[in-house]
Amino acid sequence: MSLRFLTAGESHGRGLVVILEGFPAELAITAEEINLDLARRQKGYGRGGRMLIEKDQVEILSGVRRGFTLGSPITLFVKNKDYDNWEKIMTPDFSPEKAGNPLRRPRPGHADLAGGLKYNQRDLRNILERASARETTVRVAAGAVAKKFLKSFGILVQSHVRQLGSAQGRAVVAIDDNLNERADRSPVRMLDRKVEKKAVQLIDSAKDQGDTLGGIFEVFMTGLPPGIGSHVQWDRKLDGRLAQAMLSLQAVKGVEIGEGFKNATLYGSQVHDEIFYQRGRGFYHKTNRAGGIEGGMSNGETVVVRVAKKPISTLRRPLQSVDIETKQEIKAAYERSDVCALPAASVIGESLCAWVVADLFLEKMGGDFMQEVTQRFKLYLNHLKKF
Repeated sequence: MSLRFLTAGESHGRGLVVILEGFPAELAITAEEINLDLARRQKGYGRGGRMLIEKDQVEILSGVRRGFTLGSPITLFVKNKDYDNWEKIMTPDFSPEKAGNPLRRPRPGHADLAGGLKYNQRDLRNILERASARETTVRVAAGAVAKKFLKSFGILVQSHVRQLGSAQGRAVVAIDDNLNERADRSPVRMLDRKVEKKAVQLIDSAKDQGDTLGGIFEVFMTGLPPGIGSHVQWDRKLDGRLAQAMLSLQAVKGVEIGEGFKNATLYGSQVHDEIFYQRGRGFYHKTNRAGGIEGGMSNGETVVVRVAKKPISTLRRPLQSVDIETKQEIKAAYERSDVCALPAASVIGESLCAWVVADLFLEKMGGDFMQEVTQRFKLYLNHLKKF
């Protein structure tokens, strides 16, 4: 069994839809649980005015009855409240008088130009509406279901912002079950309160200058047993799947597992996590520089994914561009946007990591209903104890 999802919808369209397939029957899930993560995605210092308009609430259209999954496809819908202000521009019906002015000034760093060229679109709104990070709303909804599934087996997925602009927080030494709760109390989802103040100041400064900021966030996954993923084929490797998922997130340009980039500068004797054994505990590592993954498989330690997100490409003080019709130099287009969406990105990354792990977990364990999956999971844990 494998999981998959498909999203649809535009940034200012009627709403966003995601269809999830592959979850076993009898998983307890409610719209209220999903809405908690949707609310987390909308928070964060540096967000734009649209967060004051949209109060994202999911509607479950199929696949769940009386609070439990049925094993059939799950359809989730999130309405765009801002559509009321964009109906004339975004209507699916042909109407020349409602078309509005075509957008012809591509933004550097965005999908505008490449997408326009690829799809032969002279109005770049036909590209930017789908390329917008607004689409991640329903990816978070999908991830919320995946997180609930994983939690049933003691697997937690949590995140925080490690660095915002030049404001770098300290490395996380102890990862407890309340890390998300502590991060969510910060306006920038940073655990280091001293650095948090500097980060807020940097956002204020960028806003005053009409600029934007990015940074680095970390996702931690605890409770994974060894053997999630596989070394056998390239597309079944846990680290490869996580990296692909992270790089599919808008504005993400770099991913490392554990101390990946730092490890590249050291000797092997300084990098590899030595293996130990203790009766009752089994095999373990005293260090975790590999980030919980070896040979494309989880090794029983915390999985650590570190992600670099570039600054948002929509600037209030636009960069230089070219009108795609006249070919004249002109300033890039500007629409209402965030100054910094890194705190939200950490929540989205958390959701995507959960999806990947849930998929590979089900691939390993199998089962069409929760009790069956649980029984197979227990059998696997017993196998590990006897090894």
